[in-house]
Amino acid sequence: MPVSTPPTAPTSGPAAAPTLVVVGHGMVGQRFLEALAERGLTGTAGTARVVVLCEEPRAAYDRVQLTSYFAGKTPDDLSLVEDGFMERHGFDLRLGDPAVAVDRSARTVTARSGEVFAYDTLVLATGSYPFVPPVPGKDSTGCFVYRTIEDLLAIEEYAKNATTGAVVGGGLLGLEAAGALKGLGLETHVVEFAPRLMPVQVDEGGGAALLRTIEDLGLTVHTGVGTQEVTAGEDGTVTGMALSDGSALATDLVVFSAGVRPRDQLARECGLAVGERGGIVVDEECRTSDPAVFAIGECALASDGRVYGLVAPGYEMALTAAEVIAGRAAAFTGADLSTKLKLLGVDVASFGDAHGTAEGCLDVVYADARSGVYKKLVMAADGTLLGGVLVGDADQYGTLRPMTGSVLPVAPEQLVLPAGAGGPVALGPSALPDEAVICSCHNVTKGAIREHTTLPEVKKCTKAGTGCGSCVKVIGQLLPQSADAGLCGCFAYTRSELYEIVRTLRITSYADLLDSHGREEARGGDGCEVCKPTVGSVIASLAPTVGASGYVLDGEQAALQDTNDHFLANLQRNGSYSIVPRIPGGEITPEKLIVIGEVARDFGLYTKITGGQRIDLFGARVDQLPLIWTRLVDAGFESGHAYGKSLRTVKSCVGQTWCRYGVQDSVKMAIDLELRYRGLRAPHKLKSAVSGCARECAEARGKDFGIIATAGGWNLYVGGNGGATPRHADLLAQDLSDAELVRLIDRFLMFYIRTADRLERTSAWLERIEGGLEHVRDVVVHDRLGLCEELERLMADHVRGYRDEWAETINDPERLRRFVTFVNAPDAPDPSVKFVPERDQVKPDLDILAGPVLAIRTLEGTAS
Repeated sequence: MPVSTPPTAPTSGPAAAPTLVVVGHGMVGQRFLEALAERGLTGTAGTARVVVLCEEPRAAYDRVQLTSYFAGKTPDDLSLVEDGFMERHGFDLRLGDPAVAVDRSARTVTARSGEVFAYDTLVLATGSYPFVPPVPGKDSTGCFVYRTIEDLLAIEEYAKNATTGAVVGGGLLGLEAAGALKGLGLETHVVEFAPRLMPVQVDEGGGAALLRTIEDLGLTVHTGVGTQEVTAGEDGTVTGMALSDGSALATDLVVFSAGVRPRDQLARECGLAVGERGGIVVDEECRTSDPAVFAIGECALASDGRVYGLVAPGYEMALTAAEVIAGRAAAFTGADLSTKLKLLGVDVASFGDAHGTAEGCLDVVYADARSGVYKKLVMAADGTLLGGVLVGDADQYGTLRPMTGSVLPVAPEQLVLPAGAGGPVALGPSALPDEAVICSCHNVTKGAIREHTTLPEVKKCTKAGTGCGSCVKVIGQLLPQSADAGLCGCFAYTRSELYEIVRTLRITSYADLLDSHGREEARGGDGCEVCKPTVGSVIASLAPTVGASGYVLDGEQAALQDTNDHFLANLQRNGSYSIVPRIPGGEITPEKLIVIGEVARDFGLYTKITGGQRIDLFGARVDQLPLIWTRLVDAGFESGHAYGKSLRTVKSCVGQTWCRYGVQDSVKMAIDLELRYRGLRAPHKLKSAVSGCARECAEARGKDFGIIATAGGWNLYVGGNGGATPRHADLLAQDLSDAELVRLIDRFLMFYIRTADRLERTSAWLERIEGGLEHVRDVVVHDRLGLCEELERLMADHVRGYRDEWAETINDPERLRRFVTFVNAPDAPDPSVKFVPERDQVKPDLDILAGPVLAIRTLEGTAS
């Protein structure tokens, strides 16, 4: 019956009995409350009185993002309940007081506290509980489940005295748990009974790609084996596990993540119908066998015979129940099980008929074990897309998933092949019909999104993009690009506008910038992965000017940096790091060469002379970095900034000093420029070169700024790029003196840093900026905007304020504390960093398989 109908109070219980009782306040329970509020069914509107019984000591939080707690998120950050939401809508939330009994005859619910609540309508949103296999030792001290924030807090505390952890279960949550244990500094194992990881979501090929990538990250995976026993010592503390293949695994912490089961005990005890394998039976309106009782989310067995374990179907059930309770027609007939997530940094997605179960279907598969990429599209004979699996590269998920069930406008192999091999062909959102569902979490269509103009507006009005977040990129492509040129959902300003704000107001803190200039809805938050490193780079590039610390890992700055900056080194594919000392101009003394050789020999590093005229040393563990850099700094070396969005090298030929064709001293000029611009933080990395004559041996025209000697001085070229989209640099000015050359480069670099977008190389910037090269020439050569004096002053501030990051680090005990593999065992090396010999040196032990494979498989056979 609709809640708006006045309830009939029972003969017992509170005199002013609530009309509606909600049991459970997880993600689905909160979405149900929001749906009630959206429909005006709240206590403040006078149409319903709502009591919410919550088992946990905190209100609903984002369980999908649970693992982000270990990346610095606080429980408050994960909350799904806006401040004042409960009070504003008159919801009576009882934390830590779950329902323990339901009397359907009296229509009452008894809470653990003993309080009895009468109801006219009851909604069960009790969710699920972790399944723990009935193996001996499962209750030993050191065994945990991975379901709530309290579970995470307990794991975090116990891990402080542990060295090895094992996760039972290689599904979605199991891999999340494994990533958490790895992040806590534990040697981590994953035990999965199925023959592959994530057996529900991905097929054999996808599981193999995922396995290889995860093993490369330092986790040990055991597939095709089960847990027979958890062994414990005399004190009942975990010591290991016995596996079904007869092997034993030494571990002192176990996390069970072997799936979930519907929490239907309350329903069973009050006589509601439940399924043979669990779950509260509901019809298409989400009503149980008692018309006054609804069940939604993971506790419900839907009318299609399925218990849905994803949040999106739960949200749809919540909306259906709210509609029916409001007296309107609605039905839940099933849901999209597509999913996209990032596990341990690896993109994994599946959609539609991912396993190819339809009769007569065929697969189009691309697999590259070397890079951990696997893509499969399941096609019907008529070209209809039925489903797919994407591992390692899931950029096209947002477009492909809504096209499931329709004929693709291009050949499917063009969507899975890499660039240069016949693909990829980008299917933009414009190819989708308006009825295509873009946000599966909240069932929001393309047409509904296009009614809005900004991402914050879309999120507020439709909730699209507020669930798993996999649709945000596509939403951004659907919005009018001119309507909101802001950097991200946190700032309505572009990167260049934020640069001017930071410079003018002398802002030295990301938090201060967000609170003073962030979007209203973002203020007081912690930002996003787009704006944090961007603002960090802006503050770093302006540090001497605005009075900020020039050291990128001081205070708040450390949390803003990209991955490599955290350890002032480049992370390599096997978890080791590279050492790249600066060698200006490629010029080096024999004494310094000897030091590099000795360091490489003593630490067993792989050495390589690079195309940028310096020597890279590969294979250092994180705990070895300070030891190595102490020796290098003592020998006169400094950081080569190979890890930063900053100047890398200024390459040179030998010039007129040695070469019979040289007309200028290119080596001296390269050294002067590299030392001048070292450590200059920019939107993207910067490379340069100086050629001593027109023969161009230093390849200066493939650099961000390149210099070629002439008989009359120097020609300056800008906007070159030898990367993924090669571009020859354009001539900015010619026949310059040494002083003129340096002055123009100062201006050019500072104008670029000031106006470029995030992660925009000089080549792309030069092609994007209005007026292109001519405008840049007007600004930095002819001073058309009157900015040159300021641009030169900003560069002078940088040159004056430069300090070598590694020299500062090794002389500060507090800064050295971050360079450990395991926080709870600072002296222990990372056991996952392993090498094998090759050509008298070492290489990562990756056991790389053969190259990429494209296969089209039918049910009858395979054609490659």
